[in-house]
Amino acid sequence: QVKLVESGGGSVQAGGSLRLSCVASGITSSINRMGWYRRAPGKQRELVANISSDGTANYTDSVKGRFTISRDSAKNTVWLQMNSLKSEDTAVYYCNVRWGPYYSTWGQGTQVTVSS
Repeated sequence: QVKLVESGGGSVQAGGSLRLSCVASGITSSINRMGWYRRAPGKQRELVANISSDGTANYTDSVKGRFTISRDSAKNTVWLQMNSLKSEDTAVYYCNVRWGPYYSTWGQGTQVTVSS
């Protein structure tokens, strides 16, 4: 059974930092892309950042220069370092892993709350 376990969410004041972690287990094929999405209250889910197996990272414009995504393929783990957090970063953050020929698995989500 494929499972993603997220951790690292919480509450922080604006300007602070948080680091999200996501560990994948039960995956029997190669992992292609790992990423983080978020859903803010009243908004649709959006891509925050993703990273491919060769280390190429992509970020949504609003987090460029503040967030850094990284991965350890040997440990099936992806991190999202979030610095200079703003109130508009408040959302539930979801880990997503794309693996095998076409599979996609989601984590349960972790709340990030930034107070101004």
